[in-house]
Amino acid sequence: MDINYQKLADLLFPHVTETPEACEARFPARNLPEGAKVTRFAPSPTGFVHFGGLFPVMVGERLAHQSGGVFYLRIEDTDAKREVPGAAEGLITTLERYGIHFDEGAILGPDGKVTDIGDYGPYKQSLRAHLYHVFAKKLVAEGKAYPVFTTEEELEALKQTDKKAEIKSVDWEAEAAARRAEMLSHREFTMEDVEANLAAGNPWVLRLLSDGDGEKKITFQDLVRGKLEMPVNDEDFVLLKSDGIPTYHFAHAVDDHLMGTNLVIRGEEWLPSLPKHLQLFYYLGFKAPKYMHISQIMRLDENGNKKKLSKRDMGANLDDYAKMGYAPEAVAEYVLTLLNSNYEEWRAANPALPYTDFPFNVKKMSASGCLFDFQKLNDVSKNVLSRMTAEEVYAKYTAWASEYDPEMKALLTANPDYAKAIFAIGRGGKKPRKDFTVWTDVRPYLDFFYDGLFAIKDAFPEGTDMDDVKAAITAFKASYDPADEMNAWFDKVKAIAASLGYAADMKAYKADPTAFKGSVADVSGFLRLAVTGKLNAPDLYTVMQLLGRDRVFARLDKFVG
Repeated sequence: MDINYQKLADLLFPHVTETPEACEARFPARNLPEGAKVTRFAPSPTGFVHFGGLFPVMVGERLAHQSGGVFYLRIEDTDAKREVPGAAEGLITTLERYGIHFDEGAILGPDGKVTDIGDYGPYKQSLRAHLYHVFAKKLVAEGKAYPVFTTEEELEALKQTDKKAEIKSVDWEAEAAARRAEMLSHREFTMEDVEANLAAGNPWVLRLLSDGDGEKKITFQDLVRGKLEMPVNDEDFVLLKSDGIPTYHFAHAVDDHLMGTNLVIRGEEWLPSLPKHLQLFYYLGFKAPKYMHISQIMRLDENGNKKKLSKRDMGANLDDYAKMGYAPEAVAEYVLTLLNSNYEEWRAANPALPYTDFPFNVKKMSASGCLFDFQKLNDVSKNVLSRMTAEEVYAKYTAWASEYDPEMKALLTANPDYAKAIFAIGRGGKKPRKDFTVWTDVRPYLDFFYDGLFAIKDAFPEGTDMDDVKAAITAFKASYDPADEMNAWFDKVKAIAASLGYAADMKAYKADPTAFKGSVADVSGFLRLAVTGKLNAPDLYTVMQLLGRDRVFARLDKFVG
């Protein structure tokens, strides 16, 4: 095949006048400290953000910022058929909620639309077509890529093919041989063929002209999986589609080179494409970035078997976590427990530090799939919320309630000091209370502090003597003094218990339970149910201090009728 490749490149790309060198001059090498990582999140927004998307995002953000590098967002929107209006805007908004901020790339402008910050844009691939064509032309001119023409009639015939019927009867070995033969046949063409097809207006795709031997192997060092051995790519894969838009393979190579990406973090589903990408970087004369392939997120099905967390599974949609009441910080910390095996050990030693201070370590990442577990998430969430100050809880909860529980927001913001005092109960110290796991737990936790929401929700254990309940409440009202310190207050409760035949001392009660009707805990329970409507509520002394004498007495009176 006698082909003038420079002439072929000029025929295919007559509109391209810029050289690769001129392109690279517009995107100079980044001036960063030695060892700094330049990472990116490069999604193809087609709907909601999958929970699994937090994994490469958090890894990329941590590794870039811990090393003094750059973390940027690139929107890979080259597949127009899959594009969903507003998906990119939704993705950026969701990631901001989870504390993910990009140094450059696609952001939301004042008008709520995607715009760019940074010197290496555009950061939407649909706006970078001219760049891809420059390097595509370079490959053609060097004899490393070639066109494959298809008539409009052939394209229409392909559209009408019943793919499902084909799949049912495929002989995969024969199919592979046929594909190989077809690929090789397309390599045989003349300049006259090209000129005739172009003159007829026939569409074409651009394929890489691979010189790889599929019988040979390449070795590669993955940062998570270690040394890998894979077959050399021998496939003439597509670089540009018939509409001139690049495939992911080609676009990511050009973009990562021009944007200075030196570490690519992506899912393990891209591992089979790695030989293609390494070959493509070599053909383009680019230094390949380092790669890290993260395992898929797994879940247990009803039979206890591990399955991939699909987009239809509960917990897959990242937006659902806000509706369920999870604080973004809790979700982020849960992800870190899955990504780094030593995170929980670090958190125990550093309870007051923000999770962003955690020294993320690639060596602590597992090569096997992480198991999604709501119970573990709840444990993490409960701990995260318990460490927040009353002011933080108030601010974060009211922000959440503004969208999901406006009534509670109105009640709390009407008297912020009162609300913060409620949240402060049992907060702080080495063993803070853990009263709620998610924001949806807050209303049932504190509703009794608001008269409009107060109700008796629990009931005394069977066999409770109601005469003792009335007697305890009557005696308590007679002795109650809001000025009492906690110890003095409790001494009075113990005295009431003893006068009714209940043990004032828990040790005595445990030593001989049969000698008493019950213990001071039972008498406290009488008061607690009357005042809070619950048998399990925060510290009763503090509750009464916040409610005030008049409201406490009104509830006691109503309870005993």
